[in-house]
Amino acid sequence: MDPTGDIPAPDTARPDTARRKAGEPGVPEEATAPVGIRVRPGGPLHGELEIGGAKNSVLKLLAATTLAEGRFTLRRVPRIADVTTMTELLESFGCRTSFSDRDVLHVHVPERLEPHASYDLVSRMRASIAVLGPLLARCGEAMVALPGGDDFGSRPIDMHLSALERLGVDVEVSHGYVHARADVLKGEEVSLAWPSVGATENIMMAATAAEGRTVIDNAAREPEIADLAAFLNRMGAEVLGAGSPTITINGGGPLAPVDHTPVPDRIETAVFLAAVGIAGGEITLRGAQPGHLRMLCDKLGEMNLRTSTIKGGMWAMAPHRLRATEIVTLPYPGVATDYQPLLVAMLSLAEGVGLVTENVFANRFRYVGELIRMGADIRVEGRCAIVRGREHLSGAPVRATDIRAGAALVVAGLGAEGETTVRDIHHISRGHEDLVAKLKSLGADVAWVPGT
Repeated sequence: MDPTGDIPAPDTARPDTARRKAGEPGVPEEATAPVGIRVRPGGPLHGELEIGGAKNSVLKLLAATTLAEGRFTLRRVPRIADVTTMTELLESFGCRTSFSDRDVLHVHVPERLEPHASYDLVSRMRASIAVLGPLLARCGEAMVALPGGDDFGSRPIDMHLSALERLGVDVEVSHGYVHARADVLKGEEVSLAWPSVGATENIMMAATAAEGRTVIDNAAREPEIADLAAFLNRMGAEVLGAGSPTITINGGGPLAPVDHTPVPDRIETAVFLAAVGIAGGEITLRGAQPGHLRMLCDKLGEMNLRTSTIKGGMWAMAPHRLRATEIVTLPYPGVATDYQPLLVAMLSLAEGVGLVTENVFANRFRYVGELIRMGADIRVEGRCAIVRGREHLSGAPVRATDIRAGAALVVAGLGAEGETTVRDIHHISRGHEDLVAKLKSLGADVAWVPGT
């Protein structure tokens, strides 16, 4: 996640009964307008499942397809609502998108694009601001609505805009839109005050068309940044140092479409690690990349959840009950803020007292009240949460406040006596492909709650 990525917008989503229909992204074909997810405690989890492509990478790779004319192919693409929104955004520019298989997405990019990203589409998710850089590189101009998405507090795009201005972009923000234009992009040194993922990505994509060399200092280091760099390099760009604090882009070369498989989703991996941590058991996550989760796995080890690298993925095993520990969220390679709700859910059921310090988003603890409804003993003081573990939580009706908190509430239900029903599942469907079916495949007692 990106603490300086964009400005939150009001949640424009309609109630689940109006939004979620059978066959929509994140909802199985057999579901009938589900309005929630029902969770009951069961035995330990066992089995294996496949981890899909990273949502936070796929969305930026889709934005990057606008850099060149022709047919792109992305594989292992999750069928989630945010991917649908991004493909609709690309189609509004004049692109054509289609799936040739369950997870193989093709993007046909025309010679000319219409570089206007409307509020109706952009307001659905923060990642839409990622089209700003590539549209400037390809078209020399862009008009992009200020983005929406999960509301964790103020996340202005000033860092994006000031960095692009360093490359010669004229920027005006008015009437809810960013109007940007550049007759010629010029390579320049850009120093970021914070290792912003979104700003790093926008600069990287814009700089592929800049004259000369662009150097990003204090760049974000997430695996998704390195994945975007690999994608751009395969297209013909020259991006050096991705994954380190200094990224260099030698711009101006021709770009061409490519076939690419994104990195596995480390946040989805964390969801199932949390699930086995709470329910106990032993699971195998095929396609997972443990190297992307080193700090998280270290913390899980302190909690007595064992993980190890195996050929083609990772293995995890948890005892009946975890131990409490202290957690601090930081930019990569630190413990990601996206893991935080999952870790708090685990600490709610761990033995001892845990302390969680949130250093990225000011309002990331908004979901805590829902865990308290389930009997969790959590006290929030500013950016810290003090979590006194209980042997069991109590099943209760709760609502997802954002993508990751929604998944955390579902897995918390695995350790709650009675029945937990998670509502507002449109948040979950934005980032998790059929979470219910995947948990069921491991033996969890979960089901969709159909509408009436």
